[in-house]
Amino acid sequence: MKDSLPQRLDRWIARAGINLLIPPLILVIPWLQELVDQLLFGGKWNLPMVPGGSFLGVLTAPFSHGGFGHLLANSLTFLPLSWLVLLRGRRAYLAVWLGVYATAIPVWLFWPNGSHGLSGVVYGLLGYLLIIGWLEKRPLSLVLSVLALIAYAGVLPSLLPIFSPPGVSWIGHLSGFAGGLLAALALADDDKP
Repeated sequence: MKDSLPQRLDRWIARAGINLLIPPLILVIPWLQELVDQLLFGGKWNLPMVPGGSFLGVLTAPFSHGGFGHLLANSLTFLPLSWLVLLRGRRAYLAVWLGVYATAIPVWLFWPNGSHGLSGVVYGLLGYLLIIGWLEKRPLSLVLSVLALIAYAGVLPSLLPIFSPPGVSWIGHLSGFAGGLLAALALADDDKP
């Protein structure tokens, strides 16, 4: 027997409440790391993904930043994009994180420069949102894609080196974006948004 509309709505509201907490709880990690870095290490304790470095750097890089300004900029885009992906569900959110980590591995192995910050995940979330609507052609997915395009189209040029400021890891942005696209391709047509 199918649940009534009010029962489904109650479940969605309960799930949405939990989903609203996930991104801020994730942000506690980089903010604590940056606070410890600034207070105890004078801004020199970074956990980047560096060529020839430990694989652990791939895992810690999203939580390491080059100062509070870097972290604040990433946090302000991370939160709304995370919440938009979480409208699709925690499975989609986890898929984006896994996609971003998977596409970071070749960068870690072959790219000559180090990289860190949540911007790879931010671009992964954006990549996912931009393509999922066009892949599924469902109303919610299409709305999310259009919202993401309207709100964040201006950052897309920074996926290319000619539009990235010096010192900004455009390859980290591009690999994160590719991870989001992979996640969308893997989850498209999933019947459980």
